[in-house]
Amino acid sequence: MAESSNKGHGRREHRRLQASTRLADQTDWPGLAQVCRLTRSTVRNGQSSLEIEYAITSVPRSQAGAAQLLKWWREHWGIENRAHYVRDVTLQEDACRIRKGHAPQNFAALRNALISCLRFAGHVNIASALRAYTWQTQRMLAMLGIFKK
Repeated sequence: MAESSNKGHGRREHRRLQASTRLADQTDWPGLAQVCRLTRSTVRNGQSSLEIEYAITSVPRSQAGAAQLLKWWREHWGIENRAHYVRDVTLQEDACRIRKGHAPQNFAALRNALISCLRFAGHVNIASALRAYTWQTQRMLAMLGIFKK
C-alpha cells in the first residue's frame, strides 16, 4: 500500500493505492501481474468526495510495488494535462469539423507538431505562446527556422 497527499488548485487530495498479485494466477488475462485499487479523497470548498478506480498491470511486483505504481498513475495525468488537454481545449480539436479522408489524422499530426515545437522552444503555457505568436508571426517563423530576424 502507498499513500500520497497534496494541496493546490483550491482542493486537498489524498490518494491510497493498494496493489495485489493474488488474482494473477486466478485469471486467464494475458500478462496480468498485479491488480490495483486507487482510492482518492478530495475536499474542495468544504465538500468531500471519494473516488475509487481500479487498474491492472503486467508489471511484476519485483519491478514496481505500490509506491511506484502510484507515482506512475500520477504521472499519467501529467501527460493528460500536457498533451490531450492542450489539444482538446486550447487547440479545440474536439470542435474540429474535419472528417473526410486522411485530413483528421493530418491535422492531428500538425497539432502535435505545433505543441512539440512550442515545448521545444521552452514554452510551458501553450495558450499563452499561441497568443504571443499570433501577433508576432515573424518570431514564430524564426523559431521554425523559416525566416531570419
